[in-house]
Amino acid sequence: MEEIATRSPHSGSIALALGCLGLFAPAFAAEARAADADQPPAGTDAGSNLGGVTVTDTAIDEGSYRTERLASPKSTAALVDTPRSITVISHQLLEDTNSTTLSEALRTVPGITLGAGEGGNPLGDRPFIRGADSQNSIYLDGVRDMASQTREAFDVESIEVVKGSDSVTNGSANAGGSINMISKAPEAKRFVQGDASFGNAAYKRFTLDLNQPLSDFVGFRLNAMYHYQGVAGRDATWQKRWGIAPSIKFGMNGPTSLQLDWYHMHSNELPDEGIPYYYTLSNQPNTNNQTAPAGTDVRARGAFYGLAGRDFRTTNTDNVSARFEHHFDSGLLLRNTARYSHTTQEYLWTQPDDSKGNVASYGTVSRRANSRYSYENGIVDQVDLSGKFATGALKHSFAAALEYNWQKSAYGSYYANGTTGAALPTASTCLTATSNGNANCTSLANPNPYDAYSGTLQKGPANSMTLADSSTLSASLFDTITLNDKWILTLGGRFDHYVTHASAGLSATTYPNFVGTRTWLAKTDDLFTYQAGLAYKPRRNGTIYISTSTAAIPPGSFLAQGSEDNSLTTTTGITVNDLKVQKTTSYEVGTKWDLFHNALALSFDLFQTRTTNARTTAGDGTSVAFVGLKRVRGIELGLSGNITPAWSVFGGYTYMDSIVLDAGTTKTTTGTYVAYAPAAATGKPFPNTPKNSFTLFTTYKATHRLTLGGGAIYMSKVYGGFSDSRQANADGTVTILKTRATYVPAYWRFDANASYKLNDFLTLKLSALNLTNKLYYDQAYATHYAHQAAGRTVIGTVSVKY
Repeated sequence: MEEIATRSPHSGSIALALGCLGLFAPAFAAEARAADADQPPAGTDAGSNLGGVTVTDTAIDEGSYRTERLASPKSTAALVDTPRSITVISHQLLEDTNSTTLSEALRTVPGITLGAGEGGNPLGDRPFIRGADSQNSIYLDGVRDMASQTREAFDVESIEVVKGSDSVTNGSANAGGSINMISKAPEAKRFVQGDASFGNAAYKRFTLDLNQPLSDFVGFRLNAMYHYQGVAGRDATWQKRWGIAPSIKFGMNGPTSLQLDWYHMHSNELPDEGIPYYYTLSNQPNTNNQTAPAGTDVRARGAFYGLAGRDFRTTNTDNVSARFEHHFDSGLLLRNTARYSHTTQEYLWTQPDDSKGNVASYGTVSRRANSRYSYENGIVDQVDLSGKFATGALKHSFAAALEYNWQKSAYGSYYANGTTGAALPTASTCLTATSNGNANCTSLANPNPYDAYSGTLQKGPANSMTLADSSTLSASLFDTITLNDKWILTLGGRFDHYVTHASAGLSATTYPNFVGTRTWLAKTDDLFTYQAGLAYKPRRNGTIYISTSTAAIPPGSFLAQGSEDNSLTTTTGITVNDLKVQKTTSYEVGTKWDLFHNALALSFDLFQTRTTNARTTAGDGTSVAFVGLKRVRGIELGLSGNITPAWSVFGGYTYMDSIVLDAGTTKTTTGTYVAYAPAAATGKPFPNTPKNSFTLFTTYKATHRLTLGGGAIYMSKVYGGFSDSRQANADGTVTILKTRATYVPAYWRFDANASYKLNDFLTLKLSALNLTNKLYYDQAYATHYAHQAAGRTVIGTVSVKY
């Protein structure tokens, strides 16, 4: 396995980050002097004041990476005056990086990793922000979008990433931050853009963006997409999807408007099962070992361990939204957003399983089938009121919101044969690639995706499905208070009344005999979260700030849509009423500057997020306790925008020092001896939390027709999980015999892109993703497997716009 050799684990990345700061230091000083010279006298207005935010007339060019403020009405200040870390992925950056999904787009943001799964959401979006699982912290136009899925970008205008505890803005969860996808909406100007893309690995993609004002009062926009591709460097796997998103808006030029949207996306794919880890605890050669994915020899790079004739994944997503807005003469904005969502997901996914020690001992891999069929329904109604007012010398920019949110989900499993009631295969000890029959085992070096499999897949009955639902009533209030020309205070609070119900599916030894009485569990929580920040403005174009914010994750809030460490349906050793809310608190100190006449945004911050009440194993080694304690500290540098009118940049650097301070207690029994000791994860770093991550993307307009660009991504080692084997001693102590840390190694990835504008209507584009064809892994699971990233992918696009 290839490793990156450096003088220290992160010396190269830190040097590069500091180099970026050094690059802008002269401009930073000059810009500050110019801003100070331009400071208007007290009582004058150099632009439009937005409750503590002065926006100058300087325009940001269309196609820039720079974003001035968030789209959400809950945003009460420009980004430069918002006292927390925020990154916005613009539409131009999505195009330049050829990011067609949410996961691809998030790779441009340092500090975010993508986690692998096993049961709940192994193949959908599972981002980790500052070490926290954020698959339940994804929003579409400010409304929660929690269903397990792979989100497309064909109807996305931008993506807003808020880092640090964020329940106060968006409700339960959001321990490490939140992700808000902004949809494309009808505009006043007529345009049509059609893109046709072709590349290696059978890559084909077609998109249409049609914006047509029907009158001065009515606007219409239609986005559509068809996508098909294999995966470069990987055998067998493929992806196919299509989507359509029409939108109509009444009241294009008036104070009152109503926008109606429908989004539909269907996908069908043969999912990539990944690569097994090499060692298990039982057969690793050393007392302490870090095990990386196996099969990394170039000859086995494309190794596909699933079954092409059996494996599948299909998803369907429908969102129907209505948004009403009214702008009052006083400057107040009233907005009501209502949405109904319905998402289904079905898959059978053959996982390469390292658990039996076949990989290192016999050069074979167990095939373990994971399956699910599920649905998620949601109804949300959110009312926002925002505006400005003054109380004496204090200027306020406020946002108040009321929200009702109802979600329901259900999932069940597939069975191998409805006649005999056979379960799908679990992990087997494979002495040879053909042992145990029915394609349950395969060769590590040369797996055959087309091995024959006998059996008829059949869904379990309705009473075998796990059911869950939740409802939330929320109220929030935010206020940005301009105290004077130098000081801005930001305050926010949110109250959530949260009720959830869950019922585990019935089980049986034979199909379809799922008998018994369904049991429902219920939990109610009242949650209060807050944020507070103070910003000092030494210049008009910059701030120095401190802030704190909180998040709350109530039991059962993931609704079986992903991995959850505080589920209602697993309450061994504790009653439901004793389940506790997991809480996080974030602290941040930083500075933000708008340079080069507001064309470039530069930010730097230091942060800490601390999680308490994490569910763990209690001191008896069997029951549940809420003593889990985690902490991550770090620094972050970000930049986005233009250095010159021709030169655009986006990226940053994040350093995260994470530690699990208390992971609970493990009970060990050896013969007649029993002993207790801290769990294996105690004292270890978080899974899916690299110490160093760095991204930089840039484009340069060499001529008025030719644009050249490229990008670099660095990710240090990412751990999937920790485990150990133990021995209990007569004196009550524990001896650790072996430890095992699963991980994927550090990597650099480089991209390149170019575009040539033939005329006002036609542009040719070329993208090379993973330009050096680097073999690397982009997702680490705690056990069994890691996900291998695509090899070099070269895509050519013809873009027509008029």
